[in-house]
Amino acid sequence: MITNEQHEKLRGWFAGRLPDDLFEGLVEVTADREEITVIGRIPEPRLGEEASAAEREAAVQGRIQEFRERTRDARIAVAREAEHRFDRKVSWGVECGGQRALFTHVAAPVMTRLRQPERQVLDTLIAGGVARSRSDALAWCVRLVQRHADEWLTELRESLEHVQRVRAQGPDAEPEDTPTDDK
Repeated sequence: MITNEQHEKLRGWFAGRLPDDLFEGLVEVTADREEITVIGRIPEPRLGEEASAAEREAAVQGRIQEFRERTRDARIAVAREAEHRFDRKVSWGVECGGQRALFTHVAAPVMTRLRQPERQVLDTLIAGGVARSRSDALAWCVRLVQRHADEWLTELRESLEHVQRVRAQGPDAEPEDTPTDDK
């Protein structure tokens, strides 16, 4: 988990490093231990008032694909710098016409040990056709908790940031202004 200050520095670095003409605006920069995800807004395709919903959706998908291919080299150059600087993989995504599309992104394996009651929950999701495997079922459960516990998770993250600030002020912390002896 990264602190608000670390997140602000990360977002600031990308805001300063990205070419000005890459996105209309930087929508979101998120990070965890393995990955940084950068999402920007790109312009919607221009269509007439008479365009159907299907035509609009196809035009947005086409715009996203065009952007992905046209900007690949620029995004790779920025990602290489960021990966070297932050020691994390960089993934990209865009928002266009109310749709969000993620390009390649990290799917990090997570090892866990579950007792039989927890495994039965996953197996029920598989039997019900909600998931294809225990891995899919577990990912589905995480998304469900994320959706319904967002307020609680936000409060927990804020508490963890406070703990990190207090630890940084402990006896092992580096003093900010160490006087030097200029004799």
